[in-house]
Amino acid sequence: MQIHDLPYPDPGLPDARSGPRFLLWLGRNQLGGQLKSLCWGLLHFLSVASLPYGVGFAVQAVVDGSGSRLALAGGLILLLGAALALGDTMLHRTAVTNWITAAARVQQLLARRTAALGAALTRRVAAGEVVAVSTGDVEKIGWFVEALSRFAAAAVTVVVVCVGLVLYQPALGIVVAVGMPVLALAVLPLLPRATRRADQQREKAGRATELASDTVAGLRVLRGIGGEELFLDRYRRASQEVRTAAVRSARMWSLISAVQVLLPGLLLIAVVWYGIELARQGRITVGELVTVYSAVMILNYPLRHFEEIAMAYSFSRPSAQRAARVLSLERVTEPGGLRAAEAPAGDLYDPVTGLLAPAGRLTAVVCGDPDLAGRLADRLGGHPTDADTGTRSASASASASASASASASASASGDGSGSGSDSHSGSGSDPAKAATPVTALPSVLLGGVPLDELPLDTARTAVLVQDKDPVLLSGTLAELLDVPSSGSVRPAAALAAAQCADVLDALSQASLDDDPMNARITERGRSLSGGQRQRLALARSLVTDPEALVLDEPTSAVDSHTEARIAEGLRALRSGRTTVVLTSSPLLLDRADRVVLVHEGTVAAVGEHRELVLNEPRYRAVVTRETDEEAASAALSRNAGTSPHGEPGLGDAGIEELTEIEETA
Repeated sequence: MQIHDLPYPDPGLPDARSGPRFLLWLGRNQLGGQLKSLCWGLLHFLSVASLPYGVGFAVQAVVDGSGSRLALAGGLILLLGAALALGDTMLHRTAVTNWITAAARVQQLLARRTAALGAALTRRVAAGEVVAVSTGDVEKIGWFVEALSRFAAAAVTVVVVCVGLVLYQPALGIVVAVGMPVLALAVLPLLPRATRRADQQREKAGRATELASDTVAGLRVLRGIGGEELFLDRYRRASQEVRTAAVRSARMWSLISAVQVLLPGLLLIAVVWYGIELARQGRITVGELVTVYSAVMILNYPLRHFEEIAMAYSFSRPSAQRAARVLSLERVTEPGGLRAAEAPAGDLYDPVTGLLAPAGRLTAVVCGDPDLAGRLADRLGGHPTDADTGTRSASASASASASASASASASASGDGSGSGSDSHSGSGSDPAKAATPVTALPSVLLGGVPLDELPLDTARTAVLVQDKDPVLLSGTLAELLDVPSSGSVRPAAALAAAQCADVLDALSQASLDDDPMNARITERGRSLSGGQRQRLALARSLVTDPEALVLDEPTSAVDSHTEARIAEGLRALRSGRTTVVLTSSPLLLDRADRVVLVHEGTVAAVGEHRELVLNEPRYRAVVTRETDEEAASAALSRNAGTSPHGEPGLGDAGIEELTEIEETA
C-alpha cells in the first residue's frame, strides 16, 4: 500500500484482545512494507558496517606501499558510500510510508467503530480518551511500526558484523561478539521502570486533556457562574502533575541513553587495549586493528536503534491498549440486521416503558428524571443502552404482539384525551415484559418491526434522535444542512420552522457575500449562543425528515416567545409524520396531540396537557415545578372549594382562564 492509494478499501478486522496483539496484527497487515523497508535497511546498515573494512584495507595498503591496493580500497569506499546513500534514502522513504499507512489504517478502524457505536461511544469511553486515541495514540502506534523495520535491519547487521569479525580476526572478533549482546541487553532491567513512568505520564496527560476539553466545552456556563478560576486552578494542578511525571520519565530515559553511551565506550577501550597488545606481539596487523576498531565504533549506530525500539514499544503499547479497548466495543445489535432493508412505517412503541407514539401525530413525553429522558430517547431511536444486553430474538414476537394490542387500545380511545391513564402503564401485565428476561430488554418497535432487526442504516433512516446536546460540525451552513434526507423538506422551510431568522441575520453579516448559507460555523458552533445552536440543530433534524423524529429537550435554551413559534412551526412542518418530543415545557406540551407521563420507568398517564395539569399531581409537579407543600395546599383548597389563601375557589373555568393568562404572559 502506497500513500497515494489511501484510504484502504477495507482496513480489516483487528485483533483487539490486547495492545500487544493489536500491534502484532498491525505488523502482519503491514508485512509487505516491512519487508521492503527491511531490505533497504540491510543495504544501508551493511554499507555502514563495511566501511571499516575499506578503511583498514586502505591503511594497510599505505603501510605496505601498494598503490594498486590503495586505489582498489578507494573504489570500494566509493561504492559503499553510494550504497549507503541509496539505502538511507529508500529506508527513510519506506519507513515513513509504513508509519503513515499504519496510522491511516488505525484511524479508519477508529472511524468505522465510532460510526457503528454512534452516541453509545461517549457513554462507554471518556471523551478525552477518544480524542487521545484518535490523535496522539495513532502517531505513537505508527512510530512503532516505522521503527520495527529499522530495528530488524540493525539487529541483522550487528549479527553479521560480529560473525564477520570472528572470521576476519578471531582474537579480537570474539571479544566483540561477546560484548555486543551485553550492550544490547544491558538496558533491559531499566525498561520496566521506564515504561511504568511513561504510563503514569500518559495517564496524567490524558486526565489533563479530559479536564481541558470539559472546561472549554462548558466555558460559557463557567463564566456565567464565575467558576473559571476554580477550573483554571484544577487544570494548573493537573498540568504540574503532568510536568512532574514527564521529568521523572525523562530521567529514566536519559539514564538508558547514558548506559547506551557508556558501555560501548568501555568495550571500545577494551578492544583497543587488547588489540595494541596483539599488534605488539605481531599477531595482528595495523590494518586489522584499524578495521576492528572502526567496526566497533560504527556498531554504535545500529545499537542506537535498540534503544529506539524499546522506547517506541513502551510508548506505543499503552496507546495500542487504548485503541484496542475502543475497537473492542461492540454494538448490542448487529449492523447488518435480520430483515430486509426496507424502512417500516407505523406506530412507534417501546414495550419496556409502554410508551406508544401513534403514527403521524405529535406526542410529547414528560419525565421527571432528565437522565431517564435521555435513555428513553436513545431507546426510541434503537440506540441500545448499557442495560440492553443479551439476545433479543426471544422477545421479538412478544414485543410485536404487545405493539398490536397497544395500537388497538390507542385506536379505541381516539386521541387519548378522554382518559388520564394509559392501558400500557407498566403494571406488570405487559406480555413483552413477561416473556423477556431481566437482562434482555425487548427492542423498540416501529410499525410492529423491532428496530434491532433492521439494518443499521435503515433503522437510522426510519428513526432519528436529536439528543439534548447536539453537535454542530464546523463548515458552512449549507454543508451543515446537507444531510441524507427524503427531499420533502427544503432547508429554507426547516430554518423557518426552527425560527432561525435571527441566526441567518447574524451569519449573513459574517459571510463574505451576505449569503448566510455560505457563512462558516466554527467548531461545535461556539461562535453562536446556546439557543442559536439548538435551533440550527433542530433545522438539521427537520431537513432529514425521517419517518419518526425523536427530540430530547429541543428548546431548553430558547426564550418562551421563540419557543411558542417553534412549537407551531414544528407541528405544521411535521404534520402527518410521527414526532416524539421529550420535554417539560408547557408551551410545547400544550400543542402536542398526545401527552404521556413516564414515571419511574413506565407510562403513568396519557392525555392532553391541560387535563393532566388538573387531574394528575405527578404531572403537575414536573411541569409546574410544584413543591410537595404547594401540592398538599392545592389539594386541600380544591376539597374545601377555596384558594390556598382562603379565598373562594375559582372552579375549573377560572383555573383554565388563569392558565391561559399565564401562558400568554
